[in-house]
Amino acid sequence: MSSRRSRSRQTSSSRNITDDQINDLVSKLQQLLPEIRDRRSDKVSASKVLQETCNYIRSLHREVDDLSERLSELLATTDSAQAAIIRNLLMQ
Repeated sequence: MSSRRSRSRQTSSSRNITDDQINDLVSKLQQLLPEIRDRRSDKVSASKVLQETCNYIRSLHREVDDLSERLSELLATTDSAQAAIIRNLLMQ
């Protein structure tokens, strides 16, 4: 076997993630999700955690879009001096 193939196999095997690492990451995700974190039951499947993570990210995207739209409307209705102050505050 060539050394190139040997290195390739070593590299790919060192990137494999263990079941314990997956469980740890799922547990960390679970703690970040309000829908799951506040439940009394500690046992939630990994697929449920991943599904809730996707839902939560989608809701955060919607919230960002809504806030961006509201900010744009606010900036459009304020005078240029106030809009400049708001923009400067946002850039900090």
